[in-house]
Amino acid sequence: MTTQQVRSIFLSDIHLGTKACQASHLLDFLKEYTSEHVFLLGDIVDLWAMKRGGVYWSPAQNTFVQKMLRRSRHGEKVIFIPGNHDEAMREYVGSTFGDVKVLHEHIHTAADGRRYLLIHGDEFDQVTLHHKWVAILGDMAYNLLVNLNIYLSWLRRTLKISGYWSLAGYAKRKVKTAVNFIFDFEDSVIRHARERDLDGAICGHIHWPMIKQVEGMTYINCGDWVDSCTAIIEHMNGRMELIHWKGSSLNSQLPNIERPQKQHEEAAGEPQKLLKIFNINM
Repeated sequence: MTTQQVRSIFLSDIHLGTKACQASHLLDFLKEYTSEHVFLLGDIVDLWAMKRGGVYWSPAQNTFVQKMLRRSRHGEKVIFIPGNHDEAMREYVGSTFGDVKVLHEHIHTAADGRRYLLIHGDEFDQVTLHHKWVAILGDMAYNLLVNLNIYLSWLRRTLKISGYWSLAGYAKRKVKTAVNFIFDFEDSVIRHARERDLDGAICGHIHWPMIKQVEGMTYINCGDWVDSCTAIIEHMNGRMELIHWKGSSLNSQLPNIERPQKQHEEAAGEPQKLLKIFNINM
């Protein structure tokens, strides 16, 4: 298999430590791309789920962690920006773990000179900021949809129905509140990047992969490796591309959503070590 050299890889919302994490697909993706930079934009480890419902740590998840450490040792610049699900790591901002640097945010200059703000994005989610218990309930509901989707995918394969269909994605497109939330989030991220005189922002958090232009600014969301299986790559000339990975490097067309009219307002011990480090009692 020929490996493609790119300048940067951007990943977010992998949710290691859960059954829903599609680490095997992620490893297949990483086999196809080598890079100078790897940016991990939050919710890489799902400490919320590990604390709430136990730990699921597959060999593929352990291999991903080892692969990131190996890449950093071999000269790739690996930066980890924690999100809300691995927010305990924010206490270690400025530290380095096995050549992986932990930062609160980062400004990335692409090969074409465009400057992007790299963040997870939860700081622009008013529910997560001010009503964490609601965010946790919403996370539990989302996890339920994702787990149901695992069985639906099995049924579709059994019935020889081609293609991939996402129950969680369908719900996001059909529920007006979710659609409004996505657009409000995107607007807030773009506004913040513009205020800092940057060319755009790259983030995660909402599990909705996207590259789009908004009034001269570039909004990029990595998506996730629970439902979408998506990543952003920066080509050697600075061009950004969204990769939708389902066992193939070919992009899948993501369904469009329209803005609604707004009314007036491999080591079993690895996860336990993580929990111990972050002072989380099971």
